[in-house]
Amino acid sequence: MLSVLRVHLPSEIPVIGCEITPYVLLRRPDNSISNEDVPESGPINGYCMRYRVHSDQKFAVCSVHPTEQATLQCLICIKAKVPVARSYHCTPMCFSDAWQHHRALHERASNASNENGTEEEEMFGRFSSTGSGVKNVGISASTSNAGQSPSLSNASTPIYPTTVAERSGDNLFEVGRSRTYTPTADDIGHFLKFECVAIDADTKIPIGNINTIMMSRVIPAPTPTPRHMIQVNGVDVLGHMDPDSRIASSGTFSILSYNILSDAYATNESYSYCPSWALSWPYRRQNLLREIIGYHADILCLQEVQSDHFDEFFAPELDKHGYQALYKKKTSEVYSGNPNAVDGCATFFRRDKFSHVKKYEVEFNKAAQSLTDAAIQPNQKKVALSRLIKDNIALIVVLEAKFSNQGADNPGKRQLLCVANTHVNVHQDHKDVKLWQVHTLLKGLEKIAVSADIPMLVCGDFNSVPGSAPHALLAMGKVDQLHPDLAVDPLSILRPASKLTHQLPLVSAYSSFARMVGIGHSLEQQRRRMDPTTNEPLFTNCARDFIGTVDYIFYTADSLTVESLLELLDEESLRKDTAIPSAEWSSDHLALLAEFRCKPRVRR
Repeated sequence: MLSVLRVHLPSEIPVIGCEITPYVLLRRPDNSISNEDVPESGPINGYCMRYRVHSDQKFAVCSVHPTEQATLQCLICIKAKVPVARSYHCTPMCFSDAWQHHRALHERASNASNENGTEEEEMFGRFSSTGSGVKNVGISASTSNAGQSPSLSNASTPIYPTTVAERSGDNLFEVGRSRTYTPTADDIGHFLKFECVAIDADTKIPIGNINTIMMSRVIPAPTPTPRHMIQVNGVDVLGHMDPDSRIASSGTFSILSYNILSDAYATNESYSYCPSWALSWPYRRQNLLREIIGYHADILCLQEVQSDHFDEFFAPELDKHGYQALYKKKTSEVYSGNPNAVDGCATFFRRDKFSHVKKYEVEFNKAAQSLTDAAIQPNQKKVALSRLIKDNIALIVVLEAKFSNQGADNPGKRQLLCVANTHVNVHQDHKDVKLWQVHTLLKGLEKIAVSADIPMLVCGDFNSVPGSAPHALLAMGKVDQLHPDLAVDPLSILRPASKLTHQLPLVSAYSSFARMVGIGHSLEQQRRRMDPTTNEPLFTNCARDFIGTVDYIFYTADSLTVESLLELLDEESLRKDTAIPSAEWSSDHLALLAEFRCKPRVRR
């Protein structure tokens, strides 16, 4: 017989748009124990599982203030087939303040056919029909002028009635019949109940007890503070991040670098200040996807992307938005956990802007093996490998732009671009390993630069603060021989220090804020969020135990110019919930985004 041993949810707080997938542990007819589903479409020995999701529809909530119970509903919205959740308000003042927005909703709805009209009417019926335990108490509203806010009165036409949804006994409404359920806007403010039971596949009669979990009210997904692009090529302009108002033109491209925080590292122990529901992967993945898509970047460099999340979520979801995906998983000589949970670097690019030319994979473990074979005494190799092998990698991609800045005098010339995406070793007591990894990556990029006249971008989480030896090597092309980080070199792999150089003309994109000459509120605000001694942001990582800059976008200044940058945030706005990740921001890192223009090549 089939029976349910255990049922639990990752979080009991459902969030709009975030899939709810309960963990169900089953004892199968052969007495084996498994969490694999036995759906009605695939019974085992005549038994299967049945799932139901119900809503009690206790409260409607305000569309403007979702923590407040709604007392008013705009019936014009309902007649115009505006989504039901947008029709509710908590007070007459709330409705009055939002009237211009309502007028716009009504006009847009009247100009477009609503494909989901029938479904929305059914949803509305949950709130308003007497059969659902909902009572309507009329307060009317009249508008003396279409362009003015409505004034509430005792007129007889119930244009704007009060709606109070009351629970009638155990009245529940079935909203789902599968193991997973994704709350919609119409579920906001309502309780959900999940049920599962083993049943006889033929008679549909339950076998054993029905297992139920009562969830909290569905809440709307919190909205992070909008971040804007700031032009840094001489004019103080603030542009919103959407396709119609981006500061962009033909010949420019944008690149995002973002450590999204692997689910394997997002533990309650590490981030106890973050609500458990906001730390759950079903919530974070949707929030991260919304944020990433909202930046409209042409190239995405993501770090800490788990291999299973890349295959099952990011690659297919971003494909829908026109991105082609490339991925390099970390090596796993050190890691001994679930192989699917190994993270890595993922690079995406818009197919309408670029085509893929070549991919290079850098495994620092292999480089460590080569180094020890060539430069470490045989009796020290085991110790050396133990220190150097950390499973870190880099992904280098060569793209060809489908635009050109070459001008009429050089038609048909291919515009190539090299993008490096990396995540450097995190251990703070392994400064030598960090520097060696960065130096190894740069030497590899130098070889590519020699073989092709190509602009380069070096992005990622370098786990190195401004002023550290890895940062100095990137930004200055060398490391001062008296740099304190060089004191940590037990394997003598950094000697002589004079070898720690490279010839790439790399500049940090965000240093453009510090170098900008001009005035304006937005530029001054960004300068205050920069470290004047290093010309880098004050922080890109804002956890409880650490705040500082470890993420960078470097570019070759002889071939690229910075057009605009995504604004930096201040610590106060981020730490209102103690630190990040939080309900608003789903990683402990901040995304960096820069827009570039390729410089025309000089004919030789």
